[in-house]
Amino acid sequence: MPIRRRSLAGAAIATLGLPAALPVRAQDAFPSRTLRLVVPYAPGGAVDITGRLLAEKLGATLNQTVVVENRGGAGGNLGADAVAKAEKDGHTLLLGAATILAANKFLYRRSMPFDPIRDLAPVSRVCSGTVLLVVNARRPWQNFAELVAAAKRGPGQITMGSSGTGTVSHLTLAAMNRAAGIDITHVPYRGGGPAIQDLVAGNIDMMFDVIPALLPQVREGTFRALAVGSAERVSFVPELREVPGMRELLPQSGIDAQSWYGVTVPAGTPADRVAILHRAVLGVAQSAEFRGRLEPLGFAPVWDETPAAFGDYMRAQEGVWQGLVEASGATLD
Repeated sequence: MPIRRRSLAGAAIATLGLPAALPVRAQDAFPSRTLRLVVPYAPGGAVDITGRLLAEKLGATLNQTVVVENRGGAGGNLGADAVAKAEKDGHTLLLGAATILAANKFLYRRSMPFDPIRDLAPVSRVCSGTVLLVVNARRPWQNFAELVAAAKRGPGQITMGSSGTGTVSHLTLAAMNRAAGIDITHVPYRGGGPAIQDLVAGNIDMMFDVIPALLPQVREGTFRALAVGSAERVSFVPELREVPGMRELLPQSGIDAQSWYGVTVPAGTPADRVAILHRAVLGVAQSAEFRGRLEPLGFAPVWDETPAAFGDYMRAQEGVWQGLVEASGATLD
């Protein structure tokens, strides 16, 4: 008799023209709850600022709350590994920087807990930017040539702070040292904040760091900008339009330091859910409002036309960052 009742119920559904698979489709609705956007660094940095802008706009696009979760440690590996091991349902996302997604596997050769290509599924990049070379404004060097001349007169005497060994700041310095034939001493800190404080105090001479972290001090006149790490100038930031890029300063070096941020999810996340996230991320990255909020910080929106295109970009970037890491001699395990 129970079987008979189920058959009659199925027949009734068919008679009414209702889809028998409706409960399955309702269960598969995506997103169905709050999403987590993991930022694998401490609050307040450039990735965190970008993540909060992205989360705000993604939430409106997906009609779900997107919560930023800061999980710093091990150069971003702790947070990224947590995403790689999260449920493969599309509700946990990583906003990863180029160092995490392309460089860290060469810095943490023995202790890298995951492989970005194998364990994370690409969605899209969201923005890119370069690093800025600044000196304490009380130092005498008025331009890049004067800094290089001073470094040649006193090898190892000029000091540069960074947010840590193996960061884009450190790797850019190593490339510049090699290209210019100079020896500026690298002083790694546990984050960009303490290094900036020491540069303000005059305890170190200079820094390479991402533009959002240094631009306020440039605007106030505390720091003097001498160069950008990209090949070309940063024309969309008014205060930096006259600051030369590496193609002008070291034309044979090939230096083009670009730090990019991209969204990934755990590998194995269903392709249809990745596609939904990809459309949402592109909608944000391509919006005039997102551009308007990023460019004053020194970042430019970028995106990949398909998740596969971002995957191809990640694989190509691994070779670029491997070369930078090996040239610097940096290791973190």
